[in-house]
Amino acid sequence: MGFFSFFSKEKKEILDKRLSKTKESVFGKIARAVAGKTKVDDEVLDDLEEILITSDVGVETTLKIIERIESRAARDKYVNTEELNSILREEIAALLTENNSEDVADFDTPIGKKPYVIMVVGVNGVGKTTTIGKLAYQFKKAGKKVYLGAADTFRAAAVEQLVIWGERVGVPVIKQKMGADPASVAYDTLSSAVANDADVVIIDTAGRLHSKVNLMNKLTKIKNVMKKIAADVPDEVLLVLDGSTGQNAFEQAKQFTKATEVTALAITKLDGTAKGGVVIGISDQFKIPVKYIGLGEGMEDLQTFRKQEFVDSLFGEGE
Repeated sequence: MGFFSFFSKEKKEILDKRLSKTKESVFGKIARAVAGKTKVDDEVLDDLEEILITSDVGVETTLKIIERIESRAARDKYVNTEELNSILREEIAALLTENNSEDVADFDTPIGKKPYVIMVVGVNGVGKTTTIGKLAYQFKKAGKKVYLGAADTFRAAAVEQLVIWGERVGVPVIKQKMGADPASVAYDTLSSAVANDADVVIIDTAGRLHSKVNLMNKLTKIKNVMKKIAADVPDEVLLVLDGSTGQNAFEQAKQFTKATEVTALAITKLDGTAKGGVVIGISDQFKIPVKYIGLGEGMEDLQTFRKQEFVDSLFGEGE
């Protein structure tokens, strides 16, 4: 237990450090908005609304948060500006909890499910292949036998990048020639994984959104072909989004959720941006659990998402 707590504390320290740009941006704006004021009035709420929207929390989610603070102020009769940070933390944590998702164990798979198949989707440039490499590393570190499938066959660079990650992590990558049928690659990957008693299979897919119908057809075909080997796969469709793009990440989430059944989200590049509020908005708006967050370039810099720890890092724990 002490060993687990040590690493949990260490991860929390990394989270605090990597989210510092967002925290400093939000805190600085809130501090200016409440300077010289003693209570949370309409003017403070208007300023707070603008701060949250410009921090890429999103309009709909921001309005929900403001309504909750207004209700709290009405119920308590008086809310001073010193309490605002604590209230924000509590209400946003409550909003994330209402997403009906449980925090998952670190890089674990359901008992009795083998192999656990993850199909990864997302546009080019969001860190999709890198996220797959980091996932493979973390699963392997957790004692799992991992297979990767290079089904993004339209980009030679994507296949090459995945092969490099496979060599770096020490896991097999199943690939075919350029332009091969992605479904065929997925089939070969799952076949090899089953034959070799693998625990986890991660399939990289093409990151193009120019035609939702075309994308939908390709992803559906990959799913159907894999079902010939195991009827209940994929177990997870993981959408990777670049948190530093703010509202563009919202749009990508909207397009991909229309094109396929996304069951989990990974939000990357949160360490170098002040747009970390996007995690709150996307989680709230799409009702899809954020499962992983990317906090840097290193293999250890992919963390499982912990709602309360994330909110504490952004808004201060007990501050």
